[in-house]
Amino acid sequence: MGFSLLFGGLLFLSLKLTEACSCAPAHPQQAFCTSDIVIRAKVSGEKIVNHGNTSSPHFKFIQYEIKLVKMFKGFEKLKDVQYVYTPLFSSLCGVKLEANNKIQYLLSGRIGGDGNLIIGLCDFIEQWDNLSLSQKKSLNHRYHMGCECRISRCYTFPCSTVSENECLWTDWLTDNSLNGHQAKHYACIMRSDGSCSWYRGGPPPEKEFLDISDP
Repeated sequence: MGFSLLFGGLLFLSLKLTEACSCAPAHPQQAFCTSDIVIRAKVSGEKIVNHGNTSSPHFKFIQYEIKLVKMFKGFEKLKDVQYVYTPLFSSLCGVKLEANNKIQYLLSGRIGGDGNLIIGLCDFIEQWDNLSLSQKKSLNHRYHMGCECRISRCYTFPCSTVSENECLWTDWLTDNSLNGHQAKHYACIMRSDGSCSWYRGGPPPEKEFLDISDP
């Protein structure tokens, strides 16, 4: 199965520029919103495939055969997903998954020009059981509601928002980790007046919105 020339060109360019995978930190909601497809699936098999007529190891991919459990995003782009592809090497952002048909994963990625789903270390990839309850609920609806919002990382005090549709992500300051309380339990949602604020969930929702200065 061939891969798009565009994806191959980008991969070749990345090899020329760097030999390591580099990702900008992203809140789970940001990763969700920028992905073409977000699914819950089991991995039932894997094999190594080549991109194009070359023996170079840099153009090898892992083809994971999956069993789709649920699709959260991308219904209009793919009706079904049987395989996902990732670069063979982690230095090219390749992802290693357990192909034992037991572990369920949350997988997100982008559709290549040939219609294949490409996943990598910069995408939202996690074992389903490792997700918080809030993250699982947000995949169904809340993350969708915040895709017009902007989430800005805050590494040092003071930091502040510059627009009403912005939420400050302060996990690095409060938890010394980008996988902290906001990442695990909050979504940045747009309200009816166009402003955005962190929302944890649970009734009544209007009392669960947090002021953007108090994450």
